[in-house]
Amino acid sequence: MSALLEVEDLRVRYATRRGSLMAVDGVSFTLHAGRTLGLVGESGCGKSSLGKAIMRIVDPHSGAIRLDGVDIGRLSGGHLRPHRRRFQMVFQDPAASLDPRQRIRRALEEPLAVHGRGDRSERRDRVREVMAQVGLHPEMVDRLPHEFSGGQRQRIAIARALMLEPSLIVCDEPVSALDVSLQAQILNLLADLQASRGIAYLFISHDLSVVQHLADRIAVMYLGQIVEIADRTALWRSPAHPYTQALIAAVPRMNPERRGLNRTRLLPGDLPAPQDPPPGCRFAGRCPFATRLCREQAPRLAEIAPGHAVACHLHTAPDGGPDGAAAPSLPPFLQKDTVQ
Repeated sequence: MSALLEVEDLRVRYATRRGSLMAVDGVSFTLHAGRTLGLVGESGCGKSSLGKAIMRIVDPHSGAIRLDGVDIGRLSGGHLRPHRRRFQMVFQDPAASLDPRQRIRRALEEPLAVHGRGDRSERRDRVREVMAQVGLHPEMVDRLPHEFSGGQRQRIAIARALMLEPSLIVCDEPVSALDVSLQAQILNLLADLQASRGIAYLFISHDLSVVQHLADRIAVMYLGQIVEIADRTALWRSPAHPYTQALIAAVPRMNPERRGLNRTRLLPGDLPAPQDPPPGCRFAGRCPFATRLCREQAPRLAEIAPGHAVACHLHTAPDGGPDGAAAPSLPPFLQKDTVQ
């Protein structure tokens, strides 16, 4: 089965006062219809820039973004518009993405009007239908955004993304501004919509536990590059890249035997400056297993098991370790202690 979305060797570059910054540097992946790819990594790794490039909010520097075989990364203006209805975005902060002076009815009707879908009566019926689908009373459509709670505003943002019946929705940290109970409601809503409509999600988050709940596959980004990608279960049970191991080790867990929360010490060092990434592996300066090869030669993303690829010399380079080597165990500074 062919992929709905194919991203190939994508690069996104920004010009800054300190020089050129390659926010996304050679990223490739595929996403099939009705599936969810989770994209995780710490702040500044390029997740949102990747999502915005796919949405064509920012222009890619190079590479391909193919939606059903059409390279939308090379289209603009009137050539891009017919394809835009097929991919939509849900942003992190619905209060910022909704016009505070625009009533919800108009906000939801606008995509239909822009793309010439239906007359006024049909558009209003569509608004009421989608409001009900996201769990909101259709009678609320004449309210302003400030009259809704944070969770309700995110439901409205999801409704707006659904208006044109897209095949793909990019979700950029859609639950990070919500409390835990509301997060669960929004995640369940997204899962129900996917099951009923066959929508594909690119779900961007810094929270691995949230991504684990929704994603079929997970890609881990570090400083503009994907360092590991695998099925959700394989990544969680057998993380291969030391950075992925550290992220998973940092997820808070209750420890019933010691009556507290497990806590992990932080990785040493800081994220390198994206304007001047180090040679070799970009994680080498913080990696407890780094060798001379890691510091001199950048590893390539290579498959170590069916559907599981990692960019790490410990698994793919003859001098760094045998192909398919078992993931190294966590060093002492990453071992958990307990908050009493």
